[in-house]
Amino acid sequence: MDTDLLIATLVFIIPMCFSPGPNNVLCAAHGSQHGLRATLPLIAGMAIGWSTLGLFVGGATVFIEENKSFFNLLRYLGAAYIAYLAFKVATASPISEEVQESERLGTITGIVLQVVNGKAWIHFLVLMTAFGSLFGTGLEAKALLVFLNLIFGLPAVISWAAFGTLLKSAFSSPESAKNLNRVMGVSLFAVAIWITLSH
Repeated sequence: MDTDLLIATLVFIIPMCFSPGPNNVLCAAHGSQHGLRATLPLIAGMAIGWSTLGLFVGGATVFIEENKSFFNLLRYLGAAYIAYLAFKVATASPISEEVQESERLGTITGIVLQVVNGKAWIHFLVLMTAFGSLFGTGLEAKALLVFLNLIFGLPAVISWAAFGTLLKSAFSSPESAKNLNRVMGVSLFAVAIWITLSH
């Protein structure tokens, strides 16, 4: 293995995983409303969808690069879906324990979000094209790269969910909880705008 390429790959992966994006901001928002434990199904869905997307991109990088219009359409669909989630978060009322169960986002949402997650597509396109030879060639090598990515991706979303949980305890009154939801919703909407405007 090329040590320099490994270092360059990690320098790319770690900031990308921990920087604000649809997954991280949604985990913080969900954690602030429901706590870390209730966010774990959403995180599990993200891990499944993220890894599946990585394997797909690894096997189809050439097709995606040659079909920019398909990628652009996907980016706009993703931004619209994230904007919808932002609206749901921003307008959510402080919830009681009885209502909390039905309002939680689960594994399926985590999986679906990856399909329309523009940051995830860009992440894996760069990863597979610029660093794709780290473990060699073929699908097995790409799968190892996806696994390496997951090693840093999971702690990232868990950290953001835990951060959201800390915010929940700090904003425990109904009014402050509403304000927190609005801030989280606006943050998620800003991510949607960033995805729409990024090239």
